[in-house]
Amino acid sequence: MSLTRQEVAKVATLARLNLTDDELDRMTDQLAEVVGYFELLGELDTSAVEPMAHAVERTDVFRDDRVVPSLTRDAALANAPKRDEACYRVPAVLGD
Repeated sequence: MSLTRQEVAKVATLARLNLTDDELDRMTDQLAEVVGYFELLGELDTSAVEPMAHAVERTDVFRDDRVVPSLTRDAALANAPKRDEACYRVPAVLGD
């Protein structure tokens, strides 16, 4: 499948991109290469390939959840522009 200049111009319009004639020509060539690559990939037999979410096998990438000391209340509120004894003070949004 080959992309036409008009198709790329339509996609640019839908994406709200104002491309110059030179940019439109360059994007037409580059997008045609991308589409050609996907067509090439489409020719591969992937029936034996199991679907995956990541290209590399990933296991629990999160750190261990363990209790550690946290900031004191005074340290946490130290840079607050307005505060009282225990909380940040912010303007009322929904009334009083």
